[in-house]
Amino acid sequence: MILTDLMILEAIENGEIVIEPFRKSDLGTNSYDVHLGKHFAVYQDRVLDAKKHNQVTHFEIPEEGFVLQPGTLYLGVTEEYTETHATVPFLEGKSSVGRLGIDIHATAGKGDVGFSNTWTLEISCTQPVRIYAGMPIGQLIYFRIDGKVENYYNRKQNAKYNERTIRPVESMMWKNF
Repeated sequence: MILTDLMILEAIENGEIVIEPFRKSDLGTNSYDVHLGKHFAVYQDRVLDAKKHNQVTHFEIPEEGFVLQPGTLYLGVTEEYTETHATVPFLEGKSSVGRLGIDIHATAGKGDVGFSNTWTLEISCTQPVRIYAGMPIGQLIYFRIDGKVENYYNRKQNAKYNERTIRPVESMMWKNF
C-alpha cells in the first residue's frame, strides 16, 4: 500500500518517517518532493573498477547553476535527510526533471526500512542542461510493510551507507569483495 498525504503526515507525527527539513508545501497527494543539495561529486577516473575504491572529486553547485554534460555520471545528494522505520521509501524523479532529459538514479531508487540519511543521486542527462541547488529533483513514495523487521538497515553491521552525510557517497561495491 502506498501512503497518502495524510498517512505520510501521521507517520511523521508518530516518528515512523523523519524528513528534515520538512515543508508541508512539498507534500503531494501520495509523495513528498525532495530537492537537489548543493554538493556534487564526479569520479576521478573515466574507467571505474568494481573491486576498487574509485575516488571522487567533490564540488558545490554555484549560485548561477551547473551544466550537466551527457556521458558523465554525477553524484548528487538531496537537501533532505530522511528516516523510515515502518515503510519502504522509493525515490523517483519528478516528471519535470525527466522532461529535461535528466535521470536521477541509475538503479538505486529503493531505500530499506531503517534507512537514515540523505539520498545520493546517480545523475545523468541526454543533453546539456543547467541545474540549480535547491531545485525540486525527485519525490519519495512510501510503501507500508507487512510484518516485523529483524534487520533494519541502520542497525546492520555491514551496511555501507550508514554514516550521516550532506555529500553524495561514491560506490562502496569494493567492500563486497
